[in-house]
Amino acid sequence: MEILENTMTTDIIKESLNKSMSYNDYRTLVATLVEEQSTTGNEKTEALIDYTKMNDRRMKRWDKTVKLSDDAIEKITAYSKKVTWLVLTESWCGDAAHIIPVINKVAEQNDNIDYKIVLRDDNEDLMDAFLTNGGRAIPKLVMIDNKTNEVVNTFGPRPNVATEMVNVYKAQHGKLTPEFKEDLQRWYNKDKGQSTVEDLVNLL
Repeated sequence: MEILENTMTTDIIKESLNKSMSYNDYRTLVATLVEEQSTTGNEKTEALIDYTKMNDRRMKRWDKTVKLSDDAIEKITAYSKKVTWLVLTESWCGDAAHIIPVINKVAEQNDNIDYKIVLRDDNEDLMDAFLTNGGRAIPKLVMIDNKTNEVVNTFGPRPNVATEMVNVYKAQHGKLTPEFKEDLQRWYNKDKGQSTVEDLVNLL
């Protein structure tokens, strides 16, 4: 994680929070974009519009099917600090479609967690403060202590297990192929959000 100077980052976060939306508002936005044959982000290519459609269906499915274990719920509800989970995303992002509904499911368990979403391309300064290996990878969760306004942790763009899969594949093949990306989608479906839940519980 590469973080800019603290005071500058605090101002950038404050500015982005003013532009943020709730998860429900984000889901409404994506559904509206699907109807309008459009997408979030600076680029409006046919491919990205198709990804947005696909991701809307994925998120609908995860909204209904993500389950939390009793152990996870116990740990989440025990968390007593007031924090904001500010997540950078775009509607076309395949990883985000699998992850941000899971973040919502976790955040719903505890009123101390305020879940907010912003679009990457509309918040470039925030994105550049939280790069992953020098890249603007999303989704990216920034965890902010509401009392001190300090960044206490981050998560993303993928759960640790998926990150390891990606790193191993890149080391062997130099880049991610379409075949690997399909394998990764299958992994998300099989994992059912549990690796993401585990990583989020570890943030608390």
